[in-house]
Amino acid sequence: MTRGGAVTDTDNPERRCIVTGDVGPKARLIRFVVGPDGQVVADILGRLPGRGIWVSADRATIEKAARKGLFSRAAKRPVTVPEGLADAVEAAQARRVVDLLSLARKAGDAVVGYEKVKDWLAKGRAVVLVQASDGSERGKSKLHPPGGKDSFVGCLTSREMGLAFAREHAIHGALAAGGLATRVVEEAAKLAGLRERIGGPAAGKDTKDA
Repeated sequence: MTRGGAVTDTDNPERRCIVTGDVGPKARLIRFVVGPDGQVVADILGRLPGRGIWVSADRATIEKAARKGLFSRAAKRPVTVPEGLADAVEAAQARRVVDLLSLARKAGDAVVGYEKVKDWLAKGRAVVLVQASDGSERGKSKLHPPGGKDSFVGCLTSREMGLAFAREHAIHGALAAGGLATRVVEEAAKLAGLRERIGGPAAGKDTKDA
């Protein structure tokens, strides 16, 4: 990673998806390992020991890997795939994004609330706009991503955003430049792929502190 938080080629070595055969940056795939009990486990944090088995960060692809026995083929031995693996991966990935967003908040690199986000966007401080997937479209349309590649995150629910910002719910958030912003965007892209439907019922009226 460069000093400004940009990801370089050496930061993102490529891996091959066991389902599609496509080769891509690790940041776009989910790493799995086989535990001591022979069960497939998603290594969301990338810290578990063992040979990595890589699958594209896409719900349908993970479900196909489980259904077709592709984890056993990749491991070259029989393995157990837990029921609802894709759901478990999605939940773990959502926690990962929430945790990173929370770290950014604690570091002073993230704000929440319509007026604060609007101010950061106007002053050019925000490099990423984060909005709840279940927020009202009318309210969200009043703010626009700052532009450039990967400047919008919209896969978290208002409750998940609330967890990140230590409140009941949140709809509008923004990130300043830096390594945490890059990581939030990368992990959120995985989460978006795991969520077939990232929208939902409106979270209610947008307020100035939502």
